[in-house]
Amino acid sequence: MEHDHKAYLFDIKQSCEEIEDFIRGLNFEEYRVNRLVKAGVERKFLVIGEALIRLRREFPRILEGISDYQKVIGFRNALVHGYDIIDDATVWSAIKDNLPQLYQEVCKLINA
Repeated sequence: MEHDHKAYLFDIKQSCEEIEDFIRGLNFEEYRVNRLVKAGVERKFLVIGEALIRLRREFPRILEGISDYQKVIGFRNALVHGYDIIDDATVWSAIKDNLPQLYQEVCKLINA
């Protein structure tokens, strides 16, 4: 059964928003020591990566509107399979440096 591509985009959008909610008011050091927040953030990155994998499989043309989607999928794979090599600074950098652009691109695709 084929899904609606906007459902996957909405999952990505919602996960981005939830990550921002989880870290609101925290600096890196506070993030680093908060196991609950880190677990929530990493879970949401897994959802984002999985939604992108499904878009790639079912709606590959949609991904033309998402820059670096392959890096996001790679990040998801590292979280799943290489969980022991991902450090907090890498996740924090993904939040601060990459998440805003992903969010903007996904919102644009949802509204298209």
